[in-house]
Amino acid sequence: MSLDNISCKEALAIVLPSLDPDNKFDRVVEELVNGGFAHIVIVDDGTGPEGQGHFEKAAALPGCTVLHHEGNKGKGRALKTAFRHVLDELPEVKGVITIDGDGQHLTEDIIACGERMLREGNKVILGCRDFDLPGVPPRSVAGNKTTSRMFRLFYGIRLSDTQTGLRAIPRDFLENFIRIEGERFEYETNMLLKMKKRGILFLEQPITTVYDPEDYSSHYNALKDSWRIFRVMFKGLFL
Repeated sequence: MSLDNISCKEALAIVLPSLDPDNKFDRVVEELVNGGFAHIVIVDDGTGPEGQGHFEKAAALPGCTVLHHEGNKGKGRALKTAFRHVLDELPEVKGVITIDGDGQHLTEDIIACGERMLREGNKVILGCRDFDLPGVPPRSVAGNKTTSRMFRLFYGIRLSDTQTGLRAIPRDFLENFIRIEGERFEYETNMLLKMKKRGILFLEQPITTVYDPEDYSSHYNALKDSWRIFRVMFKGLFL
């Protein structure tokens, strides 16, 4: 099925999970709105009272819906919450584009992934960064290259960016993806493994590699979340 005559800004919903947002989050949301995206689904994953102003500002913008978790449930659960909302409340939407709220995903790259997904119709599009560029944080390089080797060795999956948060997903796959195990960062790894097992095809879309070495932050816990991801990968060998 080809949907290349439909604008991704109208046809697809942006899915943006967030915990303790800052000014970068505000800029990301404003750029999406100014860029013409009609459906922006934001999930507040248990942010405290001090951060609610960012979500209130976002909710007042056209096309933005903010969903709230009462406590921190993890990125995986936030994505599933948004997928369910899209399925139940946005019947006109043809799929979603998941992004992060830290400014790493440029609007032009988001559009490129969305438009390619609409052209392909039945494939997931993964926005993949180049980890060989100078200035990428060493922990990101090491973590991604290690998981990339494991994906290729154990599962025959060749993927240059296993931890990308920029993913364009057709609507037909969302119900399936909601049922995938994982509540935190390991969910995105599990998604890739289940795609392989269930015959869901994916394509890589090169995107700009954005890191600010003076302002790099992440809710990714190098020890706990790496362990969750590797546990998922080893478990998948026996399922």
